[in-house]
Amino acid sequence: MFQNAGEKGDKHDDPSDPPRCRGNKRRGHGTYENDRPPIVGTKGRKSGLLRLRLVHRTDSLTLSNHVHQFTLPTATVYTDGWRGYNAIQRSREIVVHKDGEWARDADGDGFYEIHTNTIEGVWTIVRNFLRPFRGVHKKFLAGYIAICEFIMNLKSVSVEFISKLVKSTYS
Repeated sequence: MFQNAGEKGDKHDDPSDPPRCRGNKRRGHGTYENDRPPIVGTKGRKSGLLRLRLVHRTDSLTLSNHVHQFTLPTATVYTDGWRGYNAIQRSREIVVHKDGEWARDADGDGFYEIHTNTIEGVWTIVRNFLRPFRGVHKKFLAGYIAICEFIMNLKSVSVEFISKLVKSTYS
């Protein structure tokens, strides 16, 4: 079938038939301009509410604006040690992944309450949500992210919330 098909890892020496390149393997944080549009998110541990937004870059100003818009001033924010989070004006707990720290028991009760697993799990769900579409143009990505956010928040919608929503719509 394929006469020149080699095994995975075999050196490819034919310059007239270059190997296929996978897209977007660049290291580091993406930007809207380099076609790796970042998505930022917050998820309340108590409320369960999720807020996802497509942004053009993940600088300190963008991240702090997102956190300040979607969290209460009394909220504690759990982040990794990336310096982009340093401008957030909230109580903040940090896990330092580069030191091998993924969770920490701050008060010694045996419960590792300082972690970023909540939002990391969200990124897995977002990726799985987008996968069947086999690539979404960045122009439409915000709409897909909004649908994903809505579906995830639907799990935490209560009867009380729906009742208030209906009353506010028809009053």
